[in-house]
Parts: sequence; C-alpha cells; structure tokens
Amino acid sequence: MPRTCLVNAARPGCRLTPRKLQMPIKTSTSMSGFIASTPQLSRTENGDARMYAKVGQEHMIRNPDGSFASGETTFHDLVVFRRSGENAAERFRKGDKFVAEGYLHAYTVTDDDGMMSGREEFVATKIGHDLAVTRYTVDRTPRVQHGPTNQVTSPYQAPPVAPAVVSL
Repeated sequence: MPRTCLVNAARPGCRLTPRKLQMPIKTSTSMSGFIASTPQLSRTENGDARMYAKVGQEHMIRNPDGSFASGETTFHDLVVFRRSGENAAERFRKGDKFVAEGYLHAYTVTDDDGMMSGREEFVATKIGHDLAVTRYTVDRTPRVQHGPTNQVTSPYQAPPVAPAVVSL
C-alpha cells in the first residue's frame, strides 16, 4: 500500500482494511532536579501520607558559540501523597537527583498582616531517581499485598489458579 494511503485514506485508489485502533501516547507534565532539603513526611487532615521537600533545578545557558554555561539555580516545593509519598520519604535523601511526573498546584496564602500571595508546588504522582546519575539495584520480589490475595496486581500477571480437588 502506498505511504500516502496511510496518511490520507480518502485518497482515490486507497483501500484500507480495518485494523486495531491504537491509543495515543499519554504525556504528562514532568519535573527533574535535585532534592535540596531533607524530605519531611507528614499526614493530611484525611490521614494520607504527604512527603514534602524543597527541590532545586540547575538551569543552563547556551552561549552564542554553542557551548553551555551554568545559569541560576531555582528552588521549588515538591509534594508526593499516599503510598508514593511514604516510599519517597524513605528512599530520597538530600542531594539525590530525581525525575517526576505530575502537575502544578497553584494556591494562595495569607500572611500575618493579611496580605495574600500566590504560591505553587509540584505534585508528583510518580517519582524516581534519575537513572542518568544514580546507581542502584532493583528488587523485583513481589510486594506484600494488603487485602484479598487472589487479586491480579499487574496486567502481565496471570490470575491465580485454585488448587484442584481430587476425590478418590
């Protein structure tokens, strides 16, 4: 089939057969940097875990000759909730490089004088160490599950099979 048929199926002479539709690639807002403060684990009013850390981003400036120079380092607030927050508080240390997926949360605060100011924090829904600069080993043993043990926890894991009962 000509390439133009794949791009424009309405073109005369193109015959496309039905095929499985593919979902678009999911993209999200991301952030990378380094942990600038000791991660702090606390609880929300609902009792959910909340990990907070000040994080830094080192910015680079491109020079006219094509080389790069160090620019300003900016600092931001990072929060991670629930189980991921507990894991992040346990595994991250000040100075660690990270990569995170999530979203920006903008909010306002009122100071003691009644003045309101805008703030923002990055809420990480997924976070991990930056593979480009971190050495580590991977533990692939299954995590302890809470609740019924017959639940499928991964789309690649086959459901458990009940033992056969043999009567003699």
